[in-house]
Amino acid sequence: MSIAYVVLAILLSAMLLMSARGKLTKDERVVQGLTAAGVPLNWYPPLAIIEIIGAVGLIVGIFLAPLGVAAAIGVVLYFVGAIIAHVRTGDTKGAAAPGTILLVAIATLLTRILSL
Repeated sequence: MSIAYVVLAILLSAMLLMSARGKLTKDERVVQGLTAAGVPLNWYPPLAIIEIIGAVGLIVGIFLAPLGVAAAIGVVLYFVGAIIAHVRTGDTKGAAAPGTILLVAIATLLTRILSL
C-alpha cells in the first residue's frame, strides 16, 4: 500500500462526501449546477448514495486493494458521466467542478494500481 493512495483516497472521499451532502441538502449552488446539466431533482438522492458508496469503497480499499481499484474506477466513470452531462447541455463552465474531482479520481486510481 502506498502513502500516496491513502492520502488521495482520504482526500477524494472527503470531496465525494461534500458533494453528496450538497445533493442531499439541496444546496443552492449544487442545485444550480445540476439544473444547468439537466439533472432532475429526484435523481439527487441516488447520485448522492453513489458518491457515498464510492467514498466508503475508497477507504476500505486502503485495506482491500481490489475494492480500492473498483471504487476508483467507479468514481472515474461517475465523473466522466457528470462532465458529459454538463457538456451535452452546453454548460461547459459547470464541468469544471466535476473535472477537478475527475482528475483526483484518476490520480487515486493510478496510485492504487501502481501500489499493488
